[in-house]
Amino acid sequence: MKLDLSDDALEYGREALRAFEAAGGDELLQQAEAKPADRERLVGPVLAGLGAWDLDPRTDPDGLEAAAALCRSAGYWALPYPVAERLAAPAGLDTDGLVVIAGPRPAAALGGLETRWTAVTLDGVRSTVTGIGATGPAFVAELQTTPLDDAGAGDLALAVALPCWTLLGMLDRAIELTVAHVTLRKQFGQTLSSFQGVQFQLTDAEVERSGLDILAKYALWSIATGRPEALNDALALRMSALEAAEVVFRVCHQLHGAVGFCDETTLSWLSRYSQPLRRLPLGLSATRDQLTRRAGRAGLTGLYA
Repeated sequence: MKLDLSDDALEYGREALRAFEAAGGDELLQQAEAKPADRERLVGPVLAGLGAWDLDPRTDPDGLEAAAALCRSAGYWALPYPVAERLAAPAGLDTDGLVVIAGPRPAAALGGLETRWTAVTLDGVRSTVTGIGATGPAFVAELQTTPLDDAGAGDLALAVALPCWTLLGMLDRAIELTVAHVTLRKQFGQTLSSFQGVQFQLTDAEVERSGLDILAKYALWSIATGRPEALNDALALRMSALEAAEVVFRVCHQLHGAVGFCDETTLSWLSRYSQPLRRLPLGLSATRDQLTRRAGRAGLTGLYA
């Protein structure tokens, strides 16, 4: 069992962080929100320069680790682009990316993009995305799909796991921003970080984030080694990611106070643009139900057990 990314993957993630910052950092998201149709123009050249689309996360373990590191860096900057979904593109289809969908009105954060997409349900049924509706909050749009085949089971574990790495990057940034905030702000003549209650809350958030970090690496190892339980591990990772996000963003908003909900703060943007990752294709309760039905009486193995 391998629970650490390679040095090359870690360096690739750091290089991606620097590249996204140099391209505009937080301003990229603000510009994309104003003009969703510019998402490809704003972000596409940066990702191409990083060689993102040359990675092979499906058959190359090193490429899988690099893809995970890239998704985490994209989440750190709330990059306005579906990096994980592009990296999960299925082999053998003329498509640019893969999104997991559910329900009678499937949706994904694809608003403003003109790339070719394939959708897959958690039952492995694939569809071609033939239309993308009007762009709503956080780039979410309803999808029009045409059934393709039922050969998508092998695509699911990667497509479920990589967006969790994006969400993990968002949690990294949320805690970093909050630590900086409570270190600077003063109350009753002391910095907020000196109060035990604040320290306890931050500890709770960091425990959730660091635990998710380990589980994300375990799910990646499970996918890379072709374990039969890889999809269950990916769903368990998603469940853990949603639980961690709930705790981390709650704590970070509480410690920021009212300003944390204002667009003047980066936390507000992070929190808002984490919503598609946390709600689509399924929220926490539905993800837990899906995992329960799949795992059945056998239960989970490895770290999740």
